[in-house]
Amino acid sequence: MRKKYVVRLSEQEQTELEEFLKGGQGSVQKRRRANILLGVDENGRDWPDAQVAEAYHCSENTVKNTRKRFVEEGLKTAINGKMSGNVGRPKKLSGDEEAELIALRLGEPPEGYSSWSLRLLAEKAIQLEVVESLSYESVRRTLKKRIH
Repeated sequence: MRKKYVVRLSEQEQTELEEFLKGGQGSVQKRRRANILLGVDENGRDWPDAQVAEAYHCSENTVKNTRKRFVEEGLKTAINGKMSGNVGRPKKLSGDEEAELIALRLGEPPEGYSSWSLRLLAEKAIQLEVVESLSYESVRRTLKKRIH
């Protein structure tokens, strides 16, 4: 069966990968990817995916994905993996807003309360127009990472 993504490393790329592997630096994952590329290189070993997977203790899908990433995105991305982009939601509070929330928490609680609750802090921050809206869970996360 003909491979959809064919790896043909230049001499420079082969040398770069071999030097990387000789250096002993880099994570196990990066070293495995480098070995996979050298194993599937049509100008080099040209092993079948199953043989590469067995030799480097990974699945055939890992070999296929590494091959695909090399062809589509280049050597650096194939070795390092995709860099995670903007994962998750943006932060609800800016640094200044976090500082105001912490200062509020460290101050005296409102009359009739012995201490601040998360919901009370969220309501007070909205009332003082520190933020437009705020959940008590955002307050908890902010205080957890800032106050020990």
